[in-house]
Amino acid sequence: MTLLTSLARALAAERGRAQPIRAVRHVHISDRPLVFVPLQLAGEANAPLAAMLGDDRDAPHLLVVYEPRDRAQRFAWAADVAEIVLKYIEGYASPEPAGDEPFADAPQLLVPNPGGIRFAGLLGRSTRFRRTDGEYAVPDNVPRVGRWLTFYSERIMPSASALALCLTDVLADHWATGQSAAEDGNLAAQLAWIDPPPGLTGAAAARLAEDPVGCPPAGPVTDPGFDNEMLADRIAAVRSAAALGEDAPYRARVAMARALETQLAPTWELMWRAVGLLRALPPGAHVATRWERDRRAFTAHVRWLRDGGAPQPRRDGPVSAARRLTALESELDLLAAQRAYDDPLVMAEYRMTGEAFAGTVTAAEPDRVDDSGRRKVLRPLVTVATRDRVLIDPGPQQTSLTSPSRPKQSARLACVRPVGDGVTEVTLELKGGMGRGLTAPAGSVPAVGEAVAYTTLKVEFRRPPEFPPPERTPWTHGGPPDEPAGASDPDPDEAAREAWS
Repeated sequence: MTLLTSLARALAAERGRAQPIRAVRHVHISDRPLVFVPLQLAGEANAPLAAMLGDDRDAPHLLVVYEPRDRAQRFAWAADVAEIVLKYIEGYASPEPAGDEPFADAPQLLVPNPGGIRFAGLLGRSTRFRRTDGEYAVPDNVPRVGRWLTFYSERIMPSASALALCLTDVLADHWATGQSAAEDGNLAAQLAWIDPPPGLTGAAAARLAEDPVGCPPAGPVTDPGFDNEMLADRIAAVRSAAALGEDAPYRARVAMARALETQLAPTWELMWRAVGLLRALPPGAHVATRWERDRRAFTAHVRWLRDGGAPQPRRDGPVSAARRLTALESELDLLAAQRAYDDPLVMAEYRMTGEAFAGTVTAAEPDRVDDSGRRKVLRPLVTVATRDRVLIDPGPQQTSLTSPSRPKQSARLACVRPVGDGVTEVTLELKGGMGRGLTAPAGSVPAVGEAVAYTTLKVEFRRPPEFPPPERTPWTHGGPPDEPAGASDPDPDEAAREAWS
């Protein structure tokens, strides 16, 4: 948590309403996202109980496992989930784009909280290797949806991706509430601070939202009170009705479904309410660029599946793990720079740590030429007056600086001079972004009176290092694999076996 976020939390507690900590929205929100609200049986690892999902706020699908400990019913439920999810995904997977172009759009998965994406990941892991023939066969769509759920659960790891979003995390990144970060994990309480009902403060609305009767938990674990007072009886009634025959099982299942709907419907409405709040924020300038990368990732996975590619392995090999970690680090560095360039409130956090400063241009030499080398080069000077602390040392070996308003132009600190009254004058030598001539085009050099910011953050592509092929894995990382990298386990039943199986 940064100092500015801490201040915003204090202001939220004082004013009774969440405070915005971002000037723009830093994630893409689809026009038609797939909202997925899962519930699982308490005390059971990834034992699905029910789910409410769909891409239409007014037409949610309610799917229930009436006997959560019955593995056959679990996979029948997974097949019902697959029917909805795959139909949604396939709606984005045509027509086939030409050449290296990505699909025009990509499907987006929204879950209430991190527990929801963990549930989706475990469900994908337990289904993507299942047999579709022979003993214990499952419907054809179950392993297919398992591969897609694995894909989405893995895409949430690089926070630059918006293919799968946990809404509590996204909301916490854009608003500071007057409660703790742990309490922000409750979607109802978090939204109560951000958008309280008329006549209530955020704190009062959050207290009401923490009542599990009026606002059930957003899952995937249900409220213990609901489990003891209602769910246990409903499951017992379903079991008893199965022995009676006729209409008894149907009536018992209807009663159980209605009970679970009371736990899911409030979160369903909260999800769409959160989507509306996020859509109201203007998107940052780099959001479209990151979404294009997501579309390319989606396109690559569609083509991999259509070409008969193997399911994702249970564990990455050493080389693929190193590649994934390197890509993740690169994406996070790029995301940090893009967010700062897009959002003055994010840039303010870097100004406080000394990684950036902002001020007003007080002097400029746009046509200054450096003739100390073998040929003359254009090197304008600008002087910026700032009240920020400038912790970057001047000199020829320093890290170059960049201004968000001119990202293709680099700057070097030539002089830092305090002038009194908390003001510091910074003289910068500029390079690049001015053409090849010895005269700077109009607008390419900051003019006197212009407000500017400079930072050490760079929005640039970083080439990944070279990795050895999997068959040449060093002995320090386990040596060469026993089988070709990426090959699936020859026994799907063994590959699908988990600690909870």
